[in-house]
Amino acid sequence: MEFIKSTAVEQLLDSYPIEAKDKLLQLKKLILDTADETDGLEKLMETTKWGEPSYVTKTGSTIRMDWKEKTPDKYYLFIICNTELVNTFKLIFGDELQYEGNRAIVLELKDPMPSSALKRCIALALQYHRVKHLPMLGI
Repeated sequence: MEFIKSTAVEQLLDSYPIEAKDKLLQLKKLILDTADETDGLEKLMETTKWGEPSYVTKTGSTIRMDWKEKTPDKYYLFIICNTELVNTFKLIFGDELQYEGNRAIVLELKDPMPSSALKRCIALALQYHRVKHLPMLGI
């Protein structure tokens, strides 16, 4: 898989407090590792959308991540809200993950990253255009 890196994302991540930056770098690695393991994914582009680090592919829904000053103890994995992705995540993981409406998974900086659950969510998002016609996204 080809990865197109963004210096703007690197600079943005460098601007965050160290604890938030560390978690977002872990999340970025999880996104890249999952993309690398996803069949048929040829290219992943890193960019900024709405001032947030974002990951875009032709086969999937845009994935964004961020930390916000107004909620300094949390960081977020954002999914485009007009998809069925977050609703599907809720069916799969229930209370194992915390959500913000139908647009984000909310993560606590102090907690270990739920990598296994997030990896499955990321994989579904990266393949969204391939599975959106399937009941429950083919899970």
